Amino acid sequence: MKLTILGTGNAMVSECYNTCFALSERGKHFLVDTGGGNRILKVLKDAEIDIENIHDIFITHEHIDHLLGIIWLIRVIGTRMNQGKYGGILRIYCHKRLVETIRTIAELTIQKKICKHMGERIRFIPVRHGDSAEILGKQVTFFNIYSTKAEQYGFTIETGKTKFTCVGDEPYNEKDYEFVKGSGWLMHEAFCLYREADEFKPYEKHHSTVREACQTAEKLMIPNLILYHTEEKNLKNRKELYTEEGKAFYSGRLYVPYDLETFEI
Repeated sequence: MKLTILGTGNAMVSECYNTCFALSERGKHFLVDTGGGNRILKVLKDAEIDIENIHDIFITHEHIDHLLGIIWLIRVIGTRMNQGKYGGILRIYCHKRLVETIRTIAELTIQKKICKHMGERIRFIPVRHGDSAEILGKQVTFFNIYSTKAEQYGFTIETGKTKFTCVGDEPYNEKDYEFVKGSGWLMHEAFCLYREADEFKPYEKHHSTVREACQTAEKLMIPNLILYHTEEKNLKNRKELYTEEGKAFYSGRLYVPYDLETFEI
């Protein structure tokens, strides 16, 4: 299974894209979050991910840097449906309250001839804690991350070779241990370096520093850790700086990707 990192930045970045990624197998794609706007169309093009082969999208929560790109994808996919250029259905997974949020924004901003597909070929799949679905032929299990800010879900996917887990854009919560344990890959947010916590104030936003994210992965005995949802103060040197700090607290394979980097999972 191929992992494509479409964006790595937090809500306020401008030099990279907001955090989102795609899992791909046999020409089909599972998109996780969509960033904050129509730049999602550009990054998908740059990643050579054909929108016509995206049939499953998971929106973790309602914050604009994760959500608003879905409106553009509904517009593009709905248009292609009308043109006979998109086969099958689009499934959008999110928690129940978020279904109404997405529908409302779409209906207020997109033509009726496109919105008519919502509920028919554009289907919303509400997820609850512990729910599972088959996506890309694999079992995906969703779990509540118990966010202090807005209802949010993470997920695990059994790839056939390993277990891949994303815990959302807040620190791992021990309540989710049964879902996260045994993961071969973990995606965990790291808002900034520990030594820059006074500048970026991650704890006020309920985020981690690199140090805490790596300590978490070490405690969970995760072999592969990907850090994302970061600031962009020193984007050019972010990989080196985050890796240097992280390696002091984590003994596994640590990855600090730039936008459009790929991995084999």
